[in-house]
Amino acid sequence: MPRSGTATGREGQNPRASARGASQLLESFVMTPALLVGRHTQIIGWNRLAVAVFGDFPGLPDGRRTISHLLFTEPYLQLYRTGWERAACAHVARLRVLLGRYRGDAELAAHIDHMRDLNADFARMWAEHPVAQVRGREYLLHHPVVGDLTLHGELIALPDEPSCWGLDLFAAEPGSASEQALRKLASL
Repeated sequence: MPRSGTATGREGQNPRASARGASQLLESFVMTPALLVGRHTQIIGWNRLAVAVFGDFPGLPDGRRTISHLLFTEPYLQLYRTGWERAACAHVARLRVLLGRYRGDAELAAHIDHMRDLNADFARMWAEHPVAQVRGREYLLHHPVVGDLTLHGELIALPDEPSCWGLDLFAAEPGSASEQALRKLASL
C-alpha cells in the first residue's frame, strides 16, 4: 500500500487521523499522480499512480526521498525526462523562495547545503541565484512502459499546514495519448 505520509496533526488533532486523511485524499486521485511534498522538498505522501509514473518512492531511503534528490541524484529520472535542465532549474528557483519564506529554517538550509555538496549541477544552478514561485509546470517524460507522456503539474499550497510545501498534482490533457497512457498505468 502506498505511503500516506508522515504528517503530524496540529494541536488538538489526532496525528493518526491526519495521516489516514492524507492517505485517503491521495488515493482518491485515481487518474492523477499525486504527491504530498514537505517544506524541505521531502516526499511525504504519494498515490499508486505517482509511483507508476515517477518511480519507487517506497524503495528510497527517507533521507533521499526528496524532489531535490530525485531530480539531481536519481539517474533514471534524468534519462527519461525531456527538459530535465528546465525542471531542475525551476526546482532550485523554488527552493530559493522557500528559503526566503522560512528564514532561519536550519533543516531547509542544511538540505540545500547537502545538495550543493552532493551534485555539481545543483551547485551550479544555486550559484546562478534563480528565484521563482512556479506552481504550474509541464513535464515531458519518456516512460519505460507507456512511452511519451506530457503532464501538467500544479502545486496546490496548503496554507494551514506549515510543514508542507503542498499537494503536487499531475494531469494529462483529456482525450490525449498521455491520458490513455495514464489510464494504462492506473490499470497495471
